[in-house]
Amino acid sequence: MGRIGPGPASLALAFAAGFAALWAQEATFSVDVKLVRLMVTVKDGDGKPVGSLVKQDFVVSDSGVPQTLTLFEHHTEQPLSVALLLDTSGSAAKDLKYSIDSASRFLRALTREGNPQDALALFTFNHDVTRQFGFTRNLDRFRDVSKRLKAEAGTSLYDAICFGAEALESRDGRKVIIAVTDGGDTTSFRDYHYTLRAAHKADALIYSIVLVPVENDAGRNTGGEHALIQFAQSTGGRAFFPTAGPALDRTFDEILRDLRTQYLIGYYPKALPPSKDRFRKVKVDLALPGLTASTRSGYYQD
Repeated sequence: MGRIGPGPASLALAFAAGFAALWAQEATFSVDVKLVRLMVTVKDGDGKPVGSLVKQDFVVSDSGVPQTLTLFEHHTEQPLSVALLLDTSGSAAKDLKYSIDSASRFLRALTREGNPQDALALFTFNHDVTRQFGFTRNLDRFRDVSKRLKAEAGTSLYDAICFGAEALESRDGRKVIIAVTDGGDTTSFRDYHYTLRAAHKADALIYSIVLVPVENDAGRNTGGEHALIQFAQSTGGRAFFPTAGPALDRTFDEILRDLRTQYLIGYYPKALPPSKDRFRKVKVDLALPGLTASTRSGYYQD
């Protein structure tokens, strides 16, 4: 009587082939390519914001490889979440009232126009970081908190940025950290690299506002100021060095103009070369001459 069905060897080969096919199928479906989101500020040759571009005007490359945009949103279509960090350390005492007054005017302007879902959360920091209130459009919350703020102790700036980034991570739309301080970090548990990674992970821009106490470098924390410049440049934000008073108001106005004319673009990375570096560099160019684009320098791979 002849054998019915395949023999042991054939069964083994068939089993191996089936397992390989199943593994390949699982591997195919388990790949999770994360959408890379970029907030982009575009300016003309005179430094004025440009808010009228279309998707085809943007040219994006990842690790040197051109990418195809799958997300394009103009500024008014995406809600804005702002984590405002106010320095309440001892060295910031003389400028605290000016910081509070300017921040209050900024909050009023933020909620007066734009997306009705725009919101702001307030963190204060000295040697500790305090979340004064979560994301809200309620001006009364800010007024109530500002009355009891006082300046004392050290400066945990890096910790404050990390807490702000963590609060922003789950928010939809555009995300921004505005840090108002008089200098560098002195008491944080987190270091510079941890802090920068936290901001990138949250897709948050950092706007650094350094209240200049004196013009002479000998009386300033230039190392701390350099770190704040790097935070801003790496995340696609900007660094400002105003004095307290009208100059600080103008700084907040400039930030708001940027935020009102920004773009949110995104892509799923494709055909990237292998790299041992977990940080992928991104470049955004514009098809139109005479314009410059500012955005974060890249992102961390999970």
